[in-house]
Amino acid sequence: MRSVLLPLLLSTSTPLRTLLVSAHRLAPPLSASAASTFAGSAYFPPLEHPVCRRHFTCSAPWKQDFQTVMAGLCEGENAAAGAKMQEPASTEQEILNGNPSGLAAAKEVEATKPKAEEKTLPKLSAAEFQAYNSMAEHMEYFHNHFRQSWTMIYNSCVNNKRPAGLSLKQFISTGLQLISHLTVHHNIEETHIFPVLATKMPEFKAGKNAAELLRQHKEIHKGMDGFQAYLEKCRSGETELELRVLKQQMDTWGDVLWKHLDQEVVTLGAENMRKYWTVAEMRRMPM
Repeated sequence: MRSVLLPLLLSTSTPLRTLLVSAHRLAPPLSASAASTFAGSAYFPPLEHPVCRRHFTCSAPWKQDFQTVMAGLCEGENAAAGAKMQEPASTEQEILNGNPSGLAAAKEVEATKPKAEEKTLPKLSAAEFQAYNSMAEHMEYFHNHFRQSWTMIYNSCVNNKRPAGLSLKQFISTGLQLISHLTVHHNIEETHIFPVLATKMPEFKAGKNAAELLRQHKEIHKGMDGFQAYLEKCRSGETELELRVLKQQMDTWGDVLWKHLDQEVVTLGAENMRKYWTVAEMRRMPM
């Protein structure tokens, strides 16, 4: 009907054209039997995919022969792909089954995966760096005092000789002062500073699963207790000071102390603090 209406629409006047359009809209749709007849007489040639060589037709999916459609995979440049599809599934599961060569391949693939890069932060101005690095600078000032006292005492033990001009009483007092200053320092940190930092920084989390810096405090104090007890006995005259024995006491907590002094300053440094705090917040820190 469209083949009849189209020439008429193009050649008639406007009123007649309106009448023909109305007649076309009122025309009944093609019946199911007519549609079936038309579909049966239509011819749709097979289409050849230029790359994978798979032959597709316009017939319904349930009427297509899967083997025929996929047969093209074994032709030409896709012969290797077709052969791969015919391999037994076990060869694909070697890695999952714990095959050594498969595991090695998996590790090699994993090693080649690009690692996620940290977001690059903009460069800090001089004023911003000073604000973000202020706590690290204050902490380093105290830590340098601890390092100097420790080094003086430890070198005396290694050399088996007290520093010139320092009496036995003064030497013992220097060791006990180091313990006292460290104790006060850690108490202030855990009471007033670390709880504030822990609100945003997991590096200062306390409690059952405490962060490494707080676990280091406990390990340091275990060694400090033995060091202090020995020096107090020497001061009271209960035992005579032996620098060799004092060195043994210091060796139990020296490594963790020096690691802590360095790690804490790095954690409070500008490049780490800027990830959690604003400049205004840094200026309100209790230190």
